[in-house]
Amino acid sequence: MRLHRNLVFAVIDSLRDIFNEGVYADKGVETALRRDKRWGARDRKFVAETIYEIVRWKRLYAEIANVKEPYSRPDLWRLFSVWCVLRGIKLPDWNQIEPTPNRRIKGKFDELSKIRKFRESIPDWIDEVCLKELGEQVWTKEIASLNKQAEVILRTNTLNTSKESLRNKLQTEGIDTEFIKGYPDALKLVERANVFKTDSFKKGFFEVQDASSQLVAAYLEVEPGMKVVDTCAGAGGKTLHLASLMKNKGQIIAMDIYESKLKKLKVRARRNGVHNIDTRVLDSTKAVKKLYNKADRVLIDAPCSGLGVIRRNPDSKWKLQPEFLDNIKNVQQEVLQSYSKMVKPGGKLVYATCSILPSENQQQVEFFLASDAGKDFTFVHDKKVLSHQSGFDGFYMALLEKKQS
Repeated sequence: MRLHRNLVFAVIDSLRDIFNEGVYADKGVETALRRDKRWGARDRKFVAETIYEIVRWKRLYAEIANVKEPYSRPDLWRLFSVWCVLRGIKLPDWNQIEPTPNRRIKGKFDELSKIRKFRESIPDWIDEVCLKELGEQVWTKEIASLNKQAEVILRTNTLNTSKESLRNKLQTEGIDTEFIKGYPDALKLVERANVFKTDSFKKGFFEVQDASSQLVAAYLEVEPGMKVVDTCAGAGGKTLHLASLMKNKGQIIAMDIYESKLKKLKVRARRNGVHNIDTRVLDSTKAVKKLYNKADRVLIDAPCSGLGVIRRNPDSKWKLQPEFLDNIKNVQQEVLQSYSKMVKPGGKLVYATCSILPSENQQQVEFFLASDAGKDFTFVHDKKVLSHQSGFDGFYMALLEKKQS
């Protein structure tokens, strides 16, 4: 591979913003890709994937390069040089690149690869928490899987097309996909591609959604004509899936504390041809109280650590802090206690997270069921999805049913 100066400079600038200025990796990549409209698909792929790779392996590379945050510009070039050496890429004779001890880098890599926190490039505290909750064997396998690049998975919008028709249509647009056993609406891209430019996307034939995430809406057991509340809807990936499963019939009330996210949901709903969604901003408790004992189904896709989705958000390893984990567990229990009151007698609730930690998952459900608010509910079943077993994101979902009064 021959390195091009303008592409590498874009990578270095983006890494500076992500590591030193707190910019989210996806935003850093977006900014980098806007630098030169003349770049082709291969150039853009190099910039995006190199940024994500160095973000993912930051701790390992920094240890090998012997640099510490905040990274100076020479430090960032050293990180880049380590990335090149470990991938067998010949370093060019540029002023910014110092003489690089290839043998020392490879030797250091072999040495550090024996220690999980360096090999998998994770903070000490995350390694300790996950080891305690999951055990040595499971955590070692799980973090190795979570460090792999996430595949691009599509969810067919069955309101507009079938999975088979979508696959054929995408093939005519130069995008090959595969079916995934056990995921009725999912298609997996054979090679990464910008699917958002396709005619199929513009016509609302699909959404990009990980296979594990696609399990959640179906877990709620919705039917056409029901009154369903999605309490933490965000930009609406699962809301739109619920609408599809309900065949656009009934009512979905999508709630979130961020109005900006609900506006994105409205745009996506129009493209998807979905018209049974009402959005409500959670700026007070009134919106929830009005729905006490009214909903057939309630989805609580709770805020969480996101430890199950670090394949697609590698910078979250570095942004997550121990105190956030403690605080979010309190929030999870609060939303369970509050939003569960919207379920009517005989109705059902799903509590879900994109975390792999039992303390955010099973233990939250157990605590809720033992509380006053949970005494009217019975546990039906739950599903723990680990990345090293499924090949997709880590997720958890539990189905609870409210007793008939």
